[in-house]
Amino acid sequence: MRSVGVEEELLLVDAETGEPRALSTAVLAAASQGSGGQDHAFQKELHRQQLEFATHPQTGMGELAAEIARWRAEAAGHAGELGAAVAALATSPLPAGPAISSGERYRWLEEQFGLTAQEQITCGCHVHVSVESDEEGVAVLDRIRPWLSVLLAMSANSLFWQGEDSGYSSYRSRVWGRWPSSGPVETFGSADRYHEQVRAMVGTGTLRDEGMIYFDARLSHHYPTVEIRVADVCLDASTTVLLATLVRALVETAAREWRAGEPPARHGVGLLRLAAWRAGRSGLDEQLIHPGTMGPAPAEAVVRALFDHVRDALDDCGDLIPAQEGLAGLLKDGNGARVQRDLLRRTGSLRAVVAECARRTCS
Repeated sequence: MRSVGVEEELLLVDAETGEPRALSTAVLAAASQGSGGQDHAFQKELHRQQLEFATHPQTGMGELAAEIARWRAEAAGHAGELGAAVAALATSPLPAGPAISSGERYRWLEEQFGLTAQEQITCGCHVHVSVESDEEGVAVLDRIRPWLSVLLAMSANSLFWQGEDSGYSSYRSRVWGRWPSSGPVETFGSADRYHEQVRAMVGTGTLRDEGMIYFDARLSHHYPTVEIRVADVCLDASTTVLLATLVRALVETAAREWRAGEPPARHGVGLLRLAAWRAGRSGLDEQLIHPGTMGPAPAEAVVRALFDHVRDALDDCGDLIPAQEGLAGLLKDGNGARVQRDLLRRTGSLRAVVAECARRTCS
């Protein structure tokens, strides 16, 4: 069974005002002290208002869920010692200014990319799924391209930007799209062509290194995995687990198609960019672009098409019933964007939105 690992980026906020706080250095120091000098799961991100953790590779979704809950709770505990909280929000509802982390890499990003780097206070969720080889990994990347926008719609959790409703369900996806290497890509056909493209992109001098290949899905340059990077960080940990469950099944389905000699869909990058824009705009509340027809369809129908596409792989992994139940809950209750919008409608306060989202992050 393929292993799955998750990276989540969390927002550090003031426990009283809900405003982002540049405390990642202090939180990391507290985490190091609390672990007695042993390794812990946390690391800094581009901005000091962000904190990232990574789970271990897991084959059981119960174990993955427990680890996500553990690291969210530990992050909240360390932040709480500093009068702060953590919120699984992909953008800050309240205004936030740049606070770039220290280090040569981050200084280089700020110098080279200016406002694009300064505005990247955005939190994503990356799902790693093991593959047997780069060849299998690239075959998977070629075949999952049309479905990535659906994952974005499901995870959408960033409607506010600098204190205003952006009109998007995932405005993070629009801000992230300003990086020159981000977004959907063409089919590669082989691992050699994939690596050739990466080398050529780095060779332009625009990107510092391979770590700046920000495709919606890529081969990890650290682990023997494909890394699906398209999603917002999810407000509820249960949504993260559902996302990871569907991603593993999507990878397995694509690998089976490759082994059976089924070619990938030939949708052009232009259509995939439109599908990603629509997913970021609509989330689960309006129409999406159906990966099969590349025409408009109700969001629920598109999400259910993803489920049907990976049903056999879910069943073989023992994940069919939990995924079915999780999907039903998500469609009923909504993603983080819908929750945030409903909270603002009820309370009239962005501060209250942040406070409730911080509570839900660890519930």
